[in-house]
Amino acid sequence: MAAPRPDPELARQLFFEGAAVVVLDVPEGTEFGIDYSAWAVGPRFRGVKMVPPGLHFVHCSAAGAGGRDAGPRSGRFLSLRRREVRVLRWDPAGEAVRPEPPEQGEALRDSLRELDPFLGPYPYETLKKWVSLSSFISEAAAEELQPESGQICAFAEVLPEAAGRHTRDRAGQRRPPLGAECRSYAEGLARLPRMRPRAGTQIRFSELPRQAFPDGASPEEITRHSMDLSYALQRVMEQRYPGRPLGLLAELQFAFICFLIGNVYDAFEHWKRLLNILCRSEEAIGKYQDLYINLISVLYHQLNEIPADFFVDIVSQDNFLTSTLQVLFSCTCSSAVDEALRKKAEKFKAHLTKKFRWDFEAEPDDCAPVVVELPEGVQVD
Repeated sequence: MAAPRPDPELARQLFFEGAAVVVLDVPEGTEFGIDYSAWAVGPRFRGVKMVPPGLHFVHCSAAGAGGRDAGPRSGRFLSLRRREVRVLRWDPAGEAVRPEPPEQGEALRDSLRELDPFLGPYPYETLKKWVSLSSFISEAAAEELQPESGQICAFAEVLPEAAGRHTRDRAGQRRPPLGAECRSYAEGLARLPRMRPRAGTQIRFSELPRQAFPDGASPEEITRHSMDLSYALQRVMEQRYPGRPLGLLAELQFAFICFLIGNVYDAFEHWKRLLNILCRSEEAIGKYQDLYINLISVLYHQLNEIPADFFVDIVSQDNFLTSTLQVLFSCTCSSAVDEALRKKAEKFKAHLTKKFRWDFEAEPDDCAPVVVELPEGVQVD
């Protein structure tokens, strides 16, 4: 866990004033990380010291055969206070770290000096980057969004929806018998059991509406609400963040961290869907201008962490992000938008054009990817 160390006096102050995460029984070779940094665990490792108070993401991956390949990553958010000692212990069955009772941390506080040679210093060289990626995530927001189990896993834990070991079970589910010959790929998929996430293991993201318009909407209203997603965005705010629209930015950051650091692909898909709704809500941009000024700041830091071609579809060469941000930049040119938001959007657009060479001059595609479900009996040509 070698890292640049602060000067001795600052190190002494950080040791006594910072928090400590003590991690017990972690096998040698395991990849362990906190926030934006990770290391391979050595034989003397017992945790991290001098951790700045606030929210942090602790994550690990079990060492594979021969120590060459790491297993799926798992992690959890911890909210640490000044001088707090938090104890985690390796769970070999789940290949993850689990929290120990708080009183164990209190008991270790007095012996922290003895543990000092076995604790690596927090990587302060990456602190600024971590803070920029998590600035809106409060302790309450993390508690609200993380799974009930507290554990965030790269691969979801799933269980079969119904038993399928016996012929009568499969017949009741309209699935072919286990011994039947498989004649096509689709038939093979049909034999697989229907799965559902294990209770308590899902990240509790907001449920984004699949219908962008109110029930009973006319064809004209369906078209309008499908182009301007402000109605859908307002529904999310009212259901999850009434009176606190900046909660959407905490969720956007939470999803991005779970994907970027936690390797959770479903979190990336949620990030894209939430960003799509935010950027395609023209009426809301005029109404919640503080939200959108801060959204640009959040995106600025997030997009600095990914390659320029990451969002390009290999088949179509279509960049999801450029088409989505085109709509945002088009909306911020509206007369309903104040000068501060307009200028910030223009600077952000210029930054992306220079850094990634993305072209925002073409007309925005207002019809791209919006999921629309029409009420029964309604047809739109």
